Amino acid sequence: MEQDNLSVVLHSQGDLRLEKRPVPEPGPNGDRVAVEPGVPREMDEFFKNGRYNLSPTIFFCATPPDDGNLCRYYTHSANFCYKLPDNVTFEEGALIEPLSVGIHACRRADVTLGSTVLICGAGPIGLVCLLVAKAMGAVQVVITDLFPERLAMAKELGADFQLTVKRGDGPQQLATRVENMLGDQPHITIECTGVESSIQAAIYATRSGGVVVLVGLGSEMATIPLINAAVREVDIRGVFRYCNTWPMAIAMLASGKVNVKPLVTHRFPLEQAVQAFETTRQGLGIKVMLKCDQNDQNP
Repeated sequence: MEQDNLSVVLHSQGDLRLEKRPVPEPGPNGDRVAVEPGVPREMDEFFKNGRYNLSPTIFFCATPPDDGNLCRYYTHSANFCYKLPDNVTFEEGALIEPLSVGIHACRRADVTLGSTVLICGAGPIGLVCLLVAKAMGAVQVVITDLFPERLAMAKELGADFQLTVKRGDGPQQLATRVENMLGDQPHITIECTGVESSIQAAIYATRSGGVVVLVGLGSEMATIPLINAAVREVDIRGVFRYCNTWPMAIAMLASGKVNVKPLVTHRFPLEQAVQAFETTRQGLGIKVMLKCDQNDQNP
């Protein structure tokens, strides 16, 4: 085994460095696995209720003070490592983390056979929500975004309708456009941008008795048409990361029900991590993959 453990370390905002750290000692019986980054530190009420993602003391990779795992060698709790079937690649395994956000969001939204869904935002998380919603039985999905190239990707991944948003569009105007596209208001809206005006549009657009799930993170405070939601019994539900999603995600990939491969648009070796993060910062492509294994640099 190599003695050098090349690692990507964030010292402060904008200060990303490559460092050599010690190689950790793994336990016995290592397999090809996908790592769930959130590990409960104690068996509290959230753990017992199956909602361990809400535990205030949870360990979570790359959330200070917890280190992340952008390095050649990394050890993790075996209870949160999930064996990959032979037909699931390491790249697909790496994409289980964002895919899990989509699974958790669609579960929180109660997406089921026959659901009509609006997804606000066609970035990486909006796109995995699209993939999961279709796999769970959504019959019609509308997806919105500012950028036509993202909507083109959404169309390739199965979106039934794509709606280009312009800065300054009014929330109620957008809601009307969604209804005109679908012929009715959607049962469910999954908001993935965190933008205040988009959250407002999500509420206005959703059918009475429906559900709005907030996935995108924006400002701590947002002005929303709460009374509009209340009198129409539109439920507003939050999402924080995910829990109990890795087995479903692996099953979706292994069975071919979900294809995440088109999401990877750029690949960099670990040595070019700074360029990879700059690519992401500039908003280029969809998912940028860092290849940590020197012997596995191909897709």
